[in-house]
Formats: sequence, C-alpha cells, structure tokens
Amino acid sequence: VGATPWKQQLMLGIGAFSCALIMAPVLNLLATAYGIGVKSELHPNALAAPQANLMASVAKGLFGGELPWTFIGIGAVIGAAIIAFDSWLKSRNARFRVPVLAAAIGIYLPLELMVPIFLGGLIAYLVERFHKIRGDDEEGRDRVHKPGVLFAAGLITGEALMGIAIAVPIVISSRADVLALPFHLPGAQWIGLAVLFLVGWLIYRTGKRAVGSV
Repeated sequence: VGATPWKQQLMLGIGAFSCALIMAPVLNLLATAYGIGVKSELHPNALAAPQANLMASVAKGLFGGELPWTFIGIGAVIGAAIIAFDSWLKSRNARFRVPVLAAAIGIYLPLELMVPIFLGGLIAYLVERFHKIRGDDEEGRDRVHKPGVLFAAGLITGEALMGIAIAVPIVISSRADVLALPFHLPGAQWIGLAVLFLVGWLIYRTGKRAVGSV
C-alpha cells in the first residue's frame, strides 16, 4: 500500500486506542441493559458469551488448581479421533469432511447458537451442489461462498448495531420492557419462522449468483 513501517505501526496504535475508547462504554451499556454471560435475577436472559466463559473456566482452573483433567483428557482423545477420521476422509477425496475446529465448536456452543450455524452450513452445502463444486476444489468453494459470506456478515453487523441501539432506551428508562409491544402478537412464532426462512432463501439466492462460478 506504499506505507512505511513506522506509519503502519502508528496507525495500528491509533486503531487499538480507538477500539479501547469505543468498546469499553459499549460493553458497559450491554452489560447494564442485558447482562453478559452469567444469568441473574435482574438479567435472566443474559447475552451468551461461550468463548469468554470457556477461557474464564480454564483460567480459574489453572490458578485455582481445580482444572478437571479427566474431561480435558476425554476431550483430547475425542479431538485426536476427529483429526484421524478427517485425515482418512481427505485421503479418500471424500466430499464430506469433519474439521476438528467445527466439531469442537458444535460441542461447546449452546444449542440456540448451533442452530443458525447448522442452517448456514446447510445453505453453504446447497450452494456448492448448485455450482457443482468438487470436494477438492478449495478455490472454487471460496469463490462461490464469498457473496453469501459478505451477506451474512452484513446481517451479523446489523444485528449487533440494533442490539446496541435497543440497549440505549433500556438503560435510560431502567426498564427491560420499555420497547415491548403492548399486546401479544398472534402467531409471533410463525412470523419469526417465516422471516428466518426468508433470510435463508436470500442467502442461498446470493450464493447462486456467485461471479465466475461454473
């Protein structure tokens, strides 16, 4: 990009400082409005933080001397078995693979987070089938998934920004139901399911329109 090393380091420092200034008040806002990680009487539906809780459990176990080595050993054996199975699939050029990181995420993430991940993987598989991507065609897989990944990234960013925006009136009014509807919307579950299918269809359609696909 034509930048000298000291300018790159300077901008990295500015970026880290700017992030610290923004992240601290945003996290405090979210913790006050929703709660983070640990559920309490005030925040029964606290925001899930599985990775942070996992790292906190490991740190407490190491420094407190209460690390469950039995479970760690079982996890290591399961991980080794998954890696061996995935290597065997790779040697046979199988279309189906079992990456150990994806399997580990499926084990420790809560079910409400695994459902959208599974649906996203299913849509990605259907997009690959539509474009007839071979199992060993990593370049083709990246190419056809790029539009869908960008679309999904926009959804994630929009959801995060809306969560922050909604937290503002909750904190100001000190009421968790300040934006709640005054009546029970009939068929709300079906409306939510329809919206979910609509978003999934839009992602699939975006993947079908991948540029340069064959």
